[in-house]
Order: sequence, then structure tokens, then C-alpha cells
Amino acid sequence: MDDKKLFWIFGTLQTLTLIAIIYLIFRSLNIMAGVSTIGPDTQIVLSVLFPMFLLAVEYMIYTKD
Repeated sequence: MDDKKLFWIFGTLQTLTLIAIIYLIFRSLNIMAGVSTIGPDTQIVLSVLFPMFLLAVEYMIYTKD
């Protein structure tokens, strides 16, 4: 298997794992506070944007010659 396929496999797994972890952290913070500190839409956006940005930066570093 070539390196690009491996990068996309493990990059996707890393991104999905980070999305789940960040989402669960925000969710648990809302549950512990007893009130909604941030809305569910903001929670999802923040959970997705950071891992996607990280994947883009890793890809740029990986493809740099």
C-alpha cells in the first residue's frame, strides 16, 4: 500500500476520533453544569472544525517536499 493511502486511512481515523472526543467533552461539560453552556449547533461546529483544520495542516506538512 502506498504512503498516500496510509495517510488518508489513518488521518481519517484520527479526525473521526478527535471529533468524537471533543464532542463528548463538550457534552459532558453541559451535563455537569446542569444547563446548556453552549448550544448543540456550536458544539458540533467546534467538534468538527478543529480536527478538520488539523487534518489539512497535517496534509500540507506531509505533502511538503
